[in-house]
Amino acid sequence: MQRTLETEVMDTLAEAAGYNAMDHAATNRAFVDRLHQLSARGKMLDLGTGPGHIPLLVASEMSEAKIFAADLSQYMLDLARSKLAATNFGDRIEFHLADVKALPFEDHSFDTVFSNTILHHIPEPIQMLCEAWRVLKPGGVLLIRDLFRPADEASLNKLVALHAAQCNDHQRAMFRDSLCAALTPDELRSLAQKAGMKNVEVVIDTDRHMSLQSK
Repeated sequence: MQRTLETEVMDTLAEAAGYNAMDHAATNRAFVDRLHQLSARGKMLDLGTGPGHIPLLVASEMSEAKIFAADLSQYMLDLARSKLAATNFGDRIEFHLADVKALPFEDHSFDTVFSNTILHHIPEPIQMLCEAWRVLKPGGVLLIRDLFRPADEASLNKLVALHAAQCNDHQRAMFRDSLCAALTPDELRSLAQKAGMKNVEVVIDTDRHMSLQSK
């Protein structure tokens, strides 16, 4: 299948609310477990945080973490900040309206840089990869997880039927569009090499997820 781009930013209230209403608990849990396995630590950056699920989960389990979280959707950040207000993590999480392709942070300023299912939204993903690598400290922890594109229409339909059966029509369409917009593992490996990333690997996590991560 050829890659078919989708909207880069969920910039309406309906889109943000629709995404927030989906059940991400299992995938978020697996993502944070991987951060633990990679020994994520210190000053962290979440690229494309959406409604802030991951930073809140990280803060609840890593007491020393200071998390900066960036997104280009004000509606997503409004949801994230409302969730943060109901916790005691206000001094350890900062949400920033920022473009992951042009981050407002200095070189080598984060111990850990992570991202969960945002890469497929970027028309030119290498731009985000270069920025992630630029702001990561040498020897820091990197985890960029995303969907990967199915090989054919039959595989696409199977994934949608399996994983979006309980979703409404709009949510199923969002999931399908995201799969079509995703990279393949080989494409991600090639882009990581072009971005100058060292000591990283692409790992197949599930039937639809892959991770570019520190070795």
